[in-house]
Amino acid sequence: MKKITLAFITMLSLLFVACDSKDATSTENTKIIKVGTSGGYYPFTYFENDKLQGFEIDVWNAIGEKLNSEIEFKTSKFSGLFGMLETSKIDTISNQITMTDKRIEKYNFATPYVYDGAQIIVHNETTEISSLDDLKGKKLGVGLGTNYADIVRAYDKNNEIEIITYEGNGFQQDVKLKRIDAYIEDRTSAVEAIKKGNLPLKLVGEPIKVLVNSFPFLKNEKSSELLNDVNKAIDQLRADGTLKDISMKWFNTDITKK
Repeated sequence: MKKITLAFITMLSLLFVACDSKDATSTENTKIIKVGTSGGYYPFTYFENDKLQGFEIDVWNAIGEKLNSEIEFKTSKFSGLFGMLETSKIDTISNQITMTDKRIEKYNFATPYVYDGAQIIVHNETTEISSLDDLKGKKLGVGLGTNYADIVRAYDKNNEIEIITYEGNGFQQDVKLKRIDAYIEDRTSAVEAIKKGNLPLKLVGEPIKVLVNSFPFLKNEKSSELLNDVNKAIDQLRADGTLKDISMKWFNTDITKK
């Protein structure tokens, strides 16, 4: 009886080891894509009820399905995301990253997936501002690490516009309270944020610059392979209408095409 019991236990032990080994192999073979995002840019990427959600999150989950990969989101303040990319803590950034000449020189970008515009936003009672020209002598808020300050400085050669940078979207509150005169943000996000927060703010003038946004990757062999896969997935999502559907869900318009 003891021999049978011992043999049975030994058999079970070997079975459990085999199962554990199979699980470990399965985990090792699962492709994980680490995506950095701020989680503080409504409605693209934000937390609600402790859950990360938004347009960016839906897009990457759809990419993950196409690539049969697990998407692991890493959140950080926007100003820290490129540092995470540089140190390979993440594979790419998903936070409405505009493809500027400076960034294109440093990173490889995936196929563009959003077309938007840089927009001036002011208080509802403001009537004297409708263009960059009108911002001379005024205080303008921009997000720290964004490309909006570069856009303004390229225009404002004599430094007549006082640019104030913010970690996060505190510029909305400061314009609301009239501590500063205006802020610049992408048009789509501004419209949704004003609507959701019922803010006494308005968009003025035409977009000061067209924004073409995508995901940056390091210029190395490993990232290039992933970039090729992501490009194929984006093309498939555009062709089958998924990108448009995600955009319509969040904005009631298609921002994924020119």
